[in-house]
Amino acid sequence: MTLTPARDAAARVPDPVPARSPSPSPGLLRRAACEFGLTALMLLAVVSGVRWLFAPDGYGGGGMAFALLGAGVGVLLAALILSAPGRWSGGHLNPAVTVALWRLGVFPGRDVMPYVVAQLGGSVAGTWAAGLVWGPVVARPPVSHAVVRPGPGWGEGAVVAAEAGVLAGSALLIAGLLGHPVGRRLLPYAVGLVTALVIAVLGPLSGGSANPARQFGPALLSGEAGRLWVYVAGPVLGAVAGAGLCRRAGILGVRIARPPVRPRQP
Repeated sequence: MTLTPARDAAARVPDPVPARSPSPSPGLLRRAACEFGLTALMLLAVVSGVRWLFAPDGYGGGGMAFALLGAGVGVLLAALILSAPGRWSGGHLNPAVTVALWRLGVFPGRDVMPYVVAQLGGSVAGTWAAGLVWGPVVARPPVSHAVVRPGPGWGEGAVVAAEAGVLAGSALLIAGLLGHPVGRRLLPYAVGLVTALVIAVLGPLSGGSANPARQFGPALLSGEAGRLWVYVAGPVLGAVAGAGLCRRAGILGVRIARPPVRPRQP
C-alpha cells in the first residue's frame, strides 16, 4: 500500500470512481505477479507458524500461540509491503484491501480482478508449498493447512460482523494515513500492527482472518470450504462500507496518482 501522491497533493479525491479503460494499467502483469508471490510467501509463513505453534510436537497451541503468530505475521506483512515487489505492486496481499482502495478512488477498477485472482492464486500456492516443506503434519488436525475456524459460540453472522468491522476500521485507518505524507510512510507498520492485534485478539474468537486470501488456500486444501463464504463476505462488505464512510466524511484529503503504485526499480 505504498501509494504515490499526484503532483497536485491538495486536490480532493474525485467523485465518482474513475471511468473504465479498455486497456490495462502499465505493468499490470508484473504487479499482479508480485501480488501472487507476496501472498504465497505470506501463506507459506502463516501455515509454517501454525504448524509449529499449534501442532502437538510444537508449541502446543493456546492463547499465547495466537499472540506469537500475530506478532510474526505482523512483522512479516510490514516487511513484504516494504520490499521491492511490495513497492512495485503496492503490497495489498488482501482482496478486501484492494476493493477498499478501489472504492476510495485510489486504485483503478480495471485492475481489481487481476489483483484478486493473483492474491487468491498465491494463497493456494503458498499453502501447498507449506505442505511440501513440512510434510503430512500440515494436513492433519490441529494444523489442517492453517484453516481458520470460529471459536465456540461464534455463529456465521457474528463472524461476518467481526470480519466486516475489522476491514471497515482498516479502511478508515488507510484513508487517514494516505491523507498525510508522514502517514503514508507509517502505513506498512500500521498495517502490520493491526494485523498482529487482530490475530492475537480475534484469533481464538472469530478466527481473526480479516483477509479472504488468508482463508482461501487453507479452506480449499483442507476440504473445509463450507465457511469460506463467511471469511470472504465479511471483509469485502467491511471494506466497501468503510471506504464509503471515508468518502462521505472526506477523510482522504489527497488525490493519489493513477496507476496508484509508481514502479520503482529494486
